[in-house]
Amino acid sequence: MGEVTVAEVETQIVVGLWRRGTYAEIAPMIAKVCQYAEESGAGIIGRPTFICHETPKEAMKAHEDASADVEVVVAVSKPVKGKDDMTCYELLGGRMAKIVHKGPYEKSADSYKKLFKWIAENHKKIVGSTREVYLNDPKQVPPAEILTEIYAPIA
Repeated sequence: MGEVTVAEVETQIVVGLWRRGTYAEIAPMIAKVCQYAEESGAGIIGRPTFICHETPKEAMKAHEDASADVEVVVAVSKPVKGKDDMTCYELLGGRMAKIVHKGPYEKSADSYKKLFKWIAENHKKIVGSTREVYLNDPKQVPPAEILTEIYAPIA
């Protein structure tokens, strides 16, 4: 588990998909978003990102109830028109606390706890949705080598 740092994240143009369901839908949604971004000529320039619109407590219940807000985006080089449930918009950046989680996604709870503890100890406040940026492909690396950047916008 990495150390918490503060990063200035740039605003990005993204292609994305937002559904209500479980977090198990993230992987197939990533595939669909990337396919659309390529086919539309948007030009993928970033890693797939999950945006969590619930607090940690809400997220567990929402996942169990299959009522989670599941949004997946990928940064692109130019805006394109949305189609069906696919959208293209500007994802705001800003000052964010960041930690890198190494290992399986389902074992990221300790990384989240460390991030939230750092935020509290440093008298910061979360001011938006958390994000997970997937740095490598779990189909290409063993579970122990999966890398995920976890961001929380702070003030």
